[in-house]
Amino acid sequence: MMEFDGSVLVKCSRDVKLHQTLEDTQRMTLHCQDCHTVLGDSLSVCGDIKCLDSILCLRVTDDVVVSDNKELGHKGEMANCIYSSLKCRGCRSPVGKVIHSSPSRLASIRSIFLLYKSNVSCYILTSSSMVNASMLTFDLRGFTHSMTEVRQQFEAQLDQMSLIKSRLADRSVNSLLSVSRS
Repeated sequence: MMEFDGSVLVKCSRDVKLHQTLEDTQRMTLHCQDCHTVLGDSLSVCGDIKCLDSILCLRVTDDVVVSDNKELGHKGEMANCIYSSLKCRGCRSPVGKVIHSSPSRLASIRSIFLLYKSNVSCYILTSSSMVNASMLTFDLRGFTHSMTEVRQQFEAQLDQMSLIKSRLADRSVNSLLSVSRS
């Protein structure tokens, strides 16, 4: 159950049962746990990283402020990482981080927005419900499938362009032949 005051979420119930893993078609918005400001959406989510309990996002809204200060991680998974903190513009709560430099084990998530699951709520559009992000698993989307799809589309367009080019060449030859016969 959700209650709004104008366009601001003022109350939500968290007793909604959901599948643990989100479907690719499951659309949602990501909100600050404290003030419900929108931080991002499912279209920019590319997975989660369990060791940091974070959602991986390619993009976030302008309401996510990236700190100018660079910090150095000293312990745990963040040891030897240089990162900037992310804060909610609405309430200034910490909502995540961006890793700028890291050991090779975290190289794949450099420059990606990491939103802390514990500080994010998800509004599921299909069920009109708000749940804690920590209740959900965001499967890592495979780039291999996407790249194969893009390659197939590219090859189909290349074939179509080659066909058009040959038709244009045939028309040019036919036009030259008809001019020379005249």
